[in-house]
Amino acid sequence: MTDVEAWKRQAAERAVEWVEPGMVVGLGTGTTAVWAVRRIGERLADGTLHDIVGVPTATATAEEAERVGIRLLGDDVPWEIDFTIDGADEVDPALHLLKGGGGALLREKLLIAAARHVLIVAESPKLVDHLGTTKALPVEVVRFAWPSTRRRLLDLLPSATLRLLPDATPVITDEGHHLLDCTLPPADLGPLATALKSTLGVVEHGLFLDQADEVLLGHPDGSVQHLRR
Repeated sequence: MTDVEAWKRQAAERAVEWVEPGMVVGLGTGTTAVWAVRRIGERLADGTLHDIVGVPTATATAEEAERVGIRLLGDDVPWEIDFTIDGADEVDPALHLLKGGGGALLREKLLIAAARHVLIVAESPKLVDHLGTTKALPVEVVRFAWPSTRRRLLDLLPSATLRLLPDATPVITDEGHHLLDCTLPPADLGPLATALKSTLGVVEHGLFLDQADEVLLGHPDGSVQHLRR
């Protein structure tokens, strides 16, 4: 395990301490969320937890949850989530998030909107002064006429590049859309988020503003920093 994976794991496993028997738990996307899923599975196996129901944001998360014995809700079931554990690509001091590096930003935003409490887990280098410092902003767009959507986005953002697979074909999200990775300019994020969402052809964007209640950051010394809104 790399040092970074160890930092992720320690934060994710700490997050599972918030999970209580009988909860409906949102399960996010990426390697950090997988560590949390595995820890929930361990606590189910030893009897510390019981009657946990999961709502995954990605196919890979669902497969891992089923492997460790977490019962999942179907997509068509109306649900309210007690507690969501998810990762982030960047976190700023106000606990605004940049997400979507794994391509599941639409499902992640739907899940977070349904959650009573949202806990984000990440490694400490993801805490940045300004969103967009280390990562591009993902914007999910419909495939039809996507170049026209890209041109409209360029009125708001300096650049927008179609995300490609190693074989140079476009990435397709779980909901069947394309992703544009965009440079995030210095800007008031609230108005920018509103403008992006109202752009014709845009399905969702990776700015998650005022949506995290708490953040756990794993540090190289083994400590976990706890930030609250």
